[in-house]
Amino acid sequence: MQLVVARIGRAHGIKGEVTVEVRTDEPESRLAPGAVLATDPASTGPLTVATGRVHSGRLLLRFEGVTDRTGAEALRNTLLIADVDPEEMPEDEDEYYDHQLIDLDVVTEDGTEVGRITEISHLPSQDLFIVERPDGSEVLIPFVEEIVSEIDLEEQRAVITPPPGLIDDRAEIASARDEDEGA
Repeated sequence: MQLVVARIGRAHGIKGEVTVEVRTDEPESRLAPGAVLATDPASTGPLTVATGRVHSGRLLLRFEGVTDRTGAEALRNTLLIADVDPEEMPEDEDEYYDHQLIDLDVVTEDGTEVGRITEISHLPSQDLFIVERPDGSEVLIPFVEEIVSEIDLEEQRAVITPPPGLIDDRAEIASARDEDEGA
């Protein structure tokens, strides 16, 4: 399976280094020296990581064959793609790769269908499941232990215990509001 692990940013210095926007939880292995990465656009690669270092909180990489600023600048906005074994699991049993969660069915503890995970949004405070409901609308579900009670990869589902108002249908909310106004 191929996964985007980084996007190349601007050139840094004059020796061919580039900044990268990391898109993986494991940059130390996916972007390590010697890693061979496919690219998008494909004509740019493959690229082999020669060196990597952190500078002022940003990861800087240099690729084999790229020795100057001009070559580095030509790589700007290129996506770096790693081949990943689909069966590979994170070390911590309570962690998951995004590709393992995308397309899981989301149900409540009583089995009520909520929808399907279409995307994971990584925010500073927590991750969010972006769930497409059967009617095509979306609901955002915080990926926190208090709400997501179970991830079952074998059954391809995420079980949630939503707080009131998180997934309630708009029609139900409007109906309840109309009843309150009429009373």
